[in-house]
Amino acid sequence: MIRASEAPAVTFVLAKARRRLIPFLFLLYIVAYLDRINVGFAALQMNQALGFSATVYGFGAGIFFLSYVLFEIPSNVILAKVGARLWIARIMITWGLVSSAMMFVHSASGFYTLRFLLGLAEAGFFPGIIFYLTRWFPARERARTIAAFMTATLIAGVIGGPISGALLSLHGAGGLAGWQWLFVLEGVPSIVLGVVVLKVLAERPEDATWLTDVERATLVACLRDDAGALRHETTAAALRNRRTWLLAAIYFTIPVTLYGIGFFLPQMLKTASGSSDFIVGLLSAVPYAAGAIAMVIVGRHSDRTGERRWHVLVPALVSATGLALSAASTGIAWSVVTLSIAMLGLASMFGPFWALTTSTMGGVGAAASIALVNSVGNTGGFVGPYLVGKINDETHSFALGLLAVAAMLAAGATLVLFVRDDA
Repeated sequence: MIRASEAPAVTFVLAKARRRLIPFLFLLYIVAYLDRINVGFAALQMNQALGFSATVYGFGAGIFFLSYVLFEIPSNVILAKVGARLWIARIMITWGLVSSAMMFVHSASGFYTLRFLLGLAEAGFFPGIIFYLTRWFPARERARTIAAFMTATLIAGVIGGPISGALLSLHGAGGLAGWQWLFVLEGVPSIVLGVVVLKVLAERPEDATWLTDVERATLVACLRDDAGALRHETTAAALRNRRTWLLAAIYFTIPVTLYGIGFFLPQMLKTASGSSDFIVGLLSAVPYAAGAIAMVIVGRHSDRTGERRWHVLVPALVSATGLALSAASTGIAWSVVTLSIAMLGLASMFGPFWALTTSTMGGVGAAASIALVNSVGNTGGFVGPYLVGKINDETHSFALGLLAVAAMLAAGATLVLFVRDDA
């Protein structure tokens, strides 16, 4: 048991672990997210070159999540048994290969197939990282820790837009289209970093050579005390848990919004501005930058107050409001401002949500529970792009699609008020 007099030592060791782990995991997630969303920028050239309608594109962009969902739980259970280091490396190498192979797409069926395979390859990465963090940080530290890690999704948008826009400008070089260069050059880093994971990622605090013996003992004792308050259930019991399914229903609306916006953001800004692909890439960085700042601030505030539910609900309502205002957009400045409001509200939900999700369960049951929430929720990653694409084809406008997504997010987030800690 860690005595009160030793609390500063615990704080120091946790800060040291955060400084060591989060930047590297942050980098991994940036690369993962770039490989996931680069299709949004590729669409600026690919759709016209291959004759894809918004519905075909939205279905292909979203089908990634169907395979992701199918293989999410088994992947995370395997990770819990064989170790995060080995399994995360496997995931990254295989998805990098599939992402690069997207350069060979020449038909709708090929597009669907490779997007499905990309989801299969990546399944388990995000929930695996969340489970990995529960082995290093107690529940009271998780909102800020997870928020710091997940800002990678926003930073990927900040740097990914300009990079993707620049890569599209390689159109014709080496006999390849710009969108083909985009897939090739953004897939290679995943393969390289997958190899690096095997060399540098420590599995548990007990394996961390960068901690002193006293620091390892302090961190292990802290985590043992924290784990004593958790339920350790079997995979089957975790998957029957009512609380887990309620959290999955809430989370469903978050990827609906994130990818409903993200996969069409370049096209929305292109329509509103009429600018070049590179300028669109720069403009797209603004909403992601706003989200990254808000995510860190709200995560820290949630940890400081110990409150989770309202830190999920209020940002959801802010995001829904931004989407509703964006639907009434009349120009590029209004679009950038309102989409930034939507993104900063949405991003703020992640840290408190995952802190709430991981607050009551440990062990393999926790791995299964996290994977279930993420996999069921990520079916929203299919629904959002397909819904927005379909509505756009029918109405020749993104407005109704944005309103539909806003309504789903606001309605889903209200369910967080019914989540109990003793369920």
